[in-house]
Amino acid sequence: MQQYELTAWLGDDHGLNEDQVDELLRTADEIEGQYPDEDDRDDREAALTAAYRLMVEAPEDLVAELAAERAAARIAERKALVALRQVAVTRIKNGDATEAGFAQQAGVDRMAVRRWLGKR
Repeated sequence: MQQYELTAWLGDDHGLNEDQVDELLRTADEIEGQYPDEDDRDDREAALTAAYRLMVEAPEDLVAELAAERAAARIAERKALVALRQVAVTRIKNGDATEAGFAQQAGVDRMAVRRWLGKR
C-alpha cells in the first residue's frame, strides 16, 4: 500500500500522528502479504480497520466488541442453517426440489442435505 492510498483510506480526521501513520502503513504492507489475493479484499479491509482501531480505541473495548460481533454472527449463521435445513426437508419431501438442486441454491454441500434428510 502506498502512503497516498492509506491517507485517502484514513480521511482527514483520523487522529493519528505521523509516526502512527508510518506504523499503520507498515502494518498495511504486512496485511497485504497475509491476504495477497484479489478475493481477499474484504479480509484486508477488516484487518486494516482493526489495526487502525487498535491505535485509536481502548484495546479491551475493541476486543469485547469484536467478540460480541463474532458471537452474534455465529448465532445468525446457526439460525440460518437450521432454517435452511427445515426448508430443504420440506421442499425435498414434497418433491418441490432435488437434493443437488437445493444444495446448490442454498450454498451447502449435498452431503449435508442428505444428512438432514436422514440418508447419511
